[in-house]
Amino acid sequence: YLPIPNQQVSNQLHSFRPAFNGGLFFTFSIGAGISFLSLAMAWIWDRLFSREKNVLYLFSLLWVGCFFAANFYGFKILVTLYFLIVPPAVFAAAAACMTRLKKNAPGAKETIHIIPVIVLALILSWQINSSLFTDFRDIFLFSNPVGAKVNKFYYRYTLFPAEAFKSLNQKLLKTSQIEKLKPAQTLALETILLAYDYIPVTGNMTADLSIAAVDENLIFKNQDSVIFQVDSRDFFANPAKFIREFGEKSDAYPIFRQITFLSLFIGLPLAVYVIAHGLITLMLSIFFTLKKSTIIASAICFILCLFLVISFQFNRSRNIPENYLADALNSDRWQQRVAALKIIDEKRLEIKKFQAYPDLLTSPHIAERYWMARTLANSRNPETYNDLMRYLKDAHPNVVSMALYALGKRGNRQATENIMQVIESSDDWYTQGYAYKALRSLGWRQKKLN
Repeated sequence: YLPIPNQQVSNQLHSFRPAFNGGLFFTFSIGAGISFLSLAMAWIWDRLFSREKNVLYLFSLLWVGCFFAANFYGFKILVTLYFLIVPPAVFAAAAACMTRLKKNAPGAKETIHIIPVIVLALILSWQINSSLFTDFRDIFLFSNPVGAKVNKFYYRYTLFPAEAFKSLNQKLLKTSQIEKLKPAQTLALETILLAYDYIPVTGNMTADLSIAAVDENLIFKNQDSVIFQVDSRDFFANPAKFIREFGEKSDAYPIFRQITFLSLFIGLPLAVYVIAHGLITLMLSIFFTLKKSTIIASAICFILCLFLVISFQFNRSRNIPENYLADALNSDRWQQRVAALKIIDEKRLEIKKFQAYPDLLTSPHIAERYWMARTLANSRNPETYNDLMRYLKDAHPNVVSMALYALGKRGNRQATENIMQVIESSDDWYTQGYAYKALRSLGWRQKKLN
């Protein structure tokens, strides 16, 4: 069967680098989120409640509640360790540091460092909408060499750790085993499961989905745990319903995923802010006392972050009236051209009809080529097909991925061979994933390879 990731990628996943870099994903998402929450609890307990024992008991109950919530859908040892080890370790360390801080800097002087963070958080909250992450990527990551490397790092090393807590319905490929069924039923089941990307495996391997027959019933198991059983006639009448239900009921990580996403949104920016603040303080301490250095560092971080937020707001995509799209595509600012391309994609307009089309195709800006490839998904002009195929050889994997997405949406089955070549030659898991989804959109299905 066709594997995703292919052997060029999967063979590298067992080395130290992807393990370490993948671990950073958890460090700067749920690790940072839990750490800052624990730090906040320690500060509240120490500064606002003067280390009142009853408040400590209340925080302990909150900690135990998080522990049980994370394991609500099934006990997982690695998830448990996050909540078992990180909060008490950070809380204890923070409480010990605050005792020393009281002696060296009594009073409320430390609030000078907290107020800028609160103000920035309030300002940033006004920016939140469905396009926040894509706009951030287009403006700050695609627009410069350093950002492009950060973007590449993210897509190369976060897919592997994310597989650890995805639900089966979210995964690209899953494994399946069929036990104690008649040959005719086994063949029928394999055909159905392959249509939903469950690859049959043999031997002692523990499969994501195991199906066994008892009388007229089919028993569905995940990792040797029985999920449910269903009458075989009901299953064959509506397999999509039961396969989707199996994926939902065997998911043990829904709360963990939500906490990770929230931590990525809150914990990561805080971690970057704290690291930057620490580095600036370290440099300033060469010239000033530590107290002055920390205050100046807070002011510098606040001004820098405020500048970034204002720049972000100014360069974000805006709603452009349809009759002004042609002018926007001819703008001298690439941000304005990208904003127009996003609206053209959203409204499914024909990109070929715009005069700026030839120049947009060869733009030096990654974000512009990315959204050009995406708008081509809605094009029905046959001349644009070859332009889209050229994007498969783009130097940036995000652009290639959008070209693959567009090919899948267009439904041009003659692209199947070219898409397969991308899967076989690419060493980028993200690109391969989009290529596989494009193949599926074109009607391709897994089958045994010769």
